[in-house]
Amino acid sequence: MSKPIEITDKNFEEIINSEKPVLVDFWAEWCGPCKMIGPIVEELAGEYDGKAVVGKVDVDANPEVSAKFGIRSIPTLLVFKGGEIVDKQIGAVPKAVLSQKLDAQLA
Repeated sequence: MSKPIEITDKNFEEIINSEKPVLVDFWAEWCGPCKMIGPIVEELAGEYDGKAVVGKVDVDANPEVSAKFGIRSIPTLLVFKGGEIVDKQIGAVPKAVLSQKLDAQLA
């Protein structure tokens, strides 16, 4: 099963400029809601393998990317298409909400 890609300050630009939609989960080890949404993000990585890119940014380890997008509360999930943010979700939500956001970019 496919796992979310670990996204860092160094590889961020390259990953979000994918041909496919990209879901980025900004998270941290100490964040309770991040732990709730983590398994959902893992499932999505498997389900959208080949159709979309799913990755995670550890905000503590990658402050540049987090600052660039003004990430203040986590989890924050951003959906990119063609390198641009096309959707955003702050806080833990049911899997169906995130699936809908990805599906909208696949259409």
